[in-house]
Amino acid sequence: MAGQTLSEIRSLLAAAGLSPRHRFGQNFLHDLNLMRKVVATADVGPNDVVLEVGPGTGSLTEMLLETGARVIAVEVDHGLAALLRERLGSHERFTLIEGDALAGKHAINPAALSALQETEPAGGGSRKLVANLPYQIATPLIMELLYRQPPLASLTCTIQMEVAERLSASPRTAAYGPLSVILHLLATVRTVARIPAGAFWPRPKIESALVHVAPRPRAELGITDVADFVAFVQSTFTQRRKMLRRILRECPVGDLEAVLERLAISNAARPEELSPSDWVRLHAAIRSASR
Repeated sequence: MAGQTLSEIRSLLAAAGLSPRHRFGQNFLHDLNLMRKVVATADVGPNDVVLEVGPGTGSLTEMLLETGARVIAVEVDHGLAALLRERLGSHERFTLIEGDALAGKHAINPAALSALQETEPAGGGSRKLVANLPYQIATPLIMELLYRQPPLASLTCTIQMEVAERLSASPRTAAYGPLSVILHLLATVRTVARIPAGAFWPRPKIESALVHVAPRPRAELGITDVADFVAFVQSTFTQRRKMLRRILRECPVGDLEAVLERLAISNAARPEELSPSDWVRLHAAIRSASR
């Protein structure tokens, strides 16, 4: 049966002279029932192409390959990459990209992106992210994958509970931020399960969650330039405690107060007070007035 128990993960690492590295956020998911839940939630089938980030020793990878899917795995740790090549390198449906999944804060690893673009799903299949994501890259990776090409049909991943809460947070709450705005508009989000720290080794100090993110069709978004919208929301939220009239005063929009009044948005409002629909209207008005 695919998947590795904790003792098997420990043995594989010991035999390769490796140990978990905090630098790369390596917390190995060893609960086989939870891993099967990840695969089932993603509804992975033999016609799918799966992007897996942070495959580690290949436990979840084995389960994904067992479905018949093609797996593109991205691993930054050279030692683990060597272990994966030795164990799975000859598998015809396995592609390993050695390197960081992110090429900077706002870019996907070009090799991983190329592999996704060049690997076509079979009839009826789709491209999906399925991963136990390293904590430190979860937020920027989810954000980037939501609107990059080729589009993904879904993102199913384990992430820290704090990030899961931010994905669906409401305005005027502490968790509400650019991630909340963008996810609300670009996708539907479901928290499938809470994951206790004991399901991972080494045991993290925080709880995690399994989430399923389904991007909305581009035609339904009501946003002309998604990348520009994302950049606008992110940059505005960097000054989340300031009022809009101060944050946007450098925008070449003429009468900013008139623009905000027309949108029924107070010029004394702060970014965390705007609803996702407010953000769409504000972005469109600012860009229109800037032309």
